[in-house]
Amino acid sequence: MNDDAEHPAALSGLEQLRSLLTGRRGPAIGETLRFRLVEVGEGRAVFEGTPDRHVYNPIGTVHGGYAATLLDSACGCAVHSKLGPHQGYTTLELKIAYHKAMTQDTGKVRAEGLVLSFGRRVAFAEAKLTGSDGRLYASATSTLLVFER
Repeated sequence: MNDDAEHPAALSGLEQLRSLLTGRRGPAIGETLRFRLVEVGEGRAVFEGTPDRHVYNPIGTVHGGYAATLLDSACGCAVHSKLGPHQGYTTLELKIAYHKAMTQDTGKVRAEGLVLSFGRRVAFAEAKLTGSDGRLYASATSTLLVFER
């Protein structure tokens, strides 16, 4: 294990996320729902996944929680990318709009999160979930609490 992995607080949020991109394993939620972080920049984070029957609800479409998790991850990691080495964050509010149902035939989807504003205590972000055909499946806005660790 390297020093960065043993002492993640010594890294900025952007450095922490970049190390996830180069590592073999990401956060466990991504493994569970089969999505991953694919791009990160200051104030921006992108996740991709391909929903299939493992995330279906009882009516035979992709559960809304799948979209919500991708959008929350994109908003949260966009804010994470702006954190200093001794800061943390948590989602205070997540508002989601579902625009189109997903199925196993949807194919790869992409959640792109952007920071709208980043203050000393509160950050605001938005994210869009689109298909490879450019169709909008869901969108979200998020309010996040920023704190010292």
